Amino acid sequence: MNGKIQRFAAAVAVAMAGMAATGAHAQGEGPYPSKPIHLVVGYAPGGGTDIMARLIGQQIGIALGQPVVVENKPGAGQNIAASYVARQPADGYTLFLSSSALAVNISLYNKLDYDPIKSFAPVAVFGQSPNLMVVPASLGVSSVSEFVAYAKKKNDDGVNFSSSGAGSSQHLGGELFRQETGIKASHVPYKGSAPSIVAILSGEVQYTFINIPSVMAVKSNNRMRVLAITSASRSPLMPDVPTMVEAGMPHMTMAAWYGVLAPAGTPAPIINRLNAAINKAVSDPAFRERMRSEGAETMMESPDYFKRFLADDIARWHKVVKAGNVKVQ
Repeated sequence: MNGKIQRFAAAVAVAMAGMAATGAHAQGEGPYPSKPIHLVVGYAPGGGTDIMARLIGQQIGIALGQPVVVENKPGAGQNIAASYVARQPADGYTLFLSSSALAVNISLYNKLDYDPIKSFAPVAVFGQSPNLMVVPASLGVSSVSEFVAYAKKKNDDGVNFSSSGAGSSQHLGGELFRQETGIKASHVPYKGSAPSIVAILSGEVQYTFINIPSVMAVKSNNRMRVLAITSASRSPLMPDVPTMVEAGMPHMTMAAWYGVLAPAGTPAPIINRLNAAINKAVSDPAFRERMRSEGAETMMESPDYFKRFLADDIARWHKVVKAGNVKVQ
């Protein structure tokens, strides 16, 4: 009997030691991270989301003492990247740098092989990029209310709005504006922000919602006029531009966001350590200024906040997509 007790006690001791080692690993007190971390982006190099990945990836690497390798897996509105990350081991070594497309695609696409809530463990949402409402200067309007009045006079033929592509934040911003104002408007998708804003300059379309860097690049052009920004407060980059709230349209407050997620099942201590590394970067004034130069304002939030934020964003855009019968080709 004593032998059995001794063997049982020894087995318990081994199990406890294993649990302790696992706990130390999960809490980052052991080997995590002991090798490079891969940060997957669903867009090509050089775009806004890729830039955000490289900015935050560098900071994560500095904080955790391991390099962060940015992997670009573009295609299908970042669905290829999302599907890839969702199938990776939940060990903290493969992360997803997502744009707000994660909240929209579940409503845009008939079938996805991942679930934006169930397939991921949110780590941190760290930045938001509002859009600017831009119109051709030739319209002769200088405010949102003047544009709405102009568009309603065109309700027989309607007006056109451009975007960087079907399902983009610019597309959904234009669609939300149509729904909120009741104007008759048709969407004209382009392949990127540059041709979308060219359509404004040439007068091919009557309005668009586009990111700050794209507008700053052609700010001196007198063929366009910026009417409002979709952030809750004015941007330091363009302090003279009023918000949609000031224009009397509080429901038009919106922004593309950037966040880091891990595969579902990633241990909470690893999630928390990654969150701390990201929030440390966000607290640095130099990093905030660098983000601002890219047209983004920083956020410093918990994983639980990001989880709620994502769920709310999914619900919001589902209503817009359904009401507008928005589809991707």
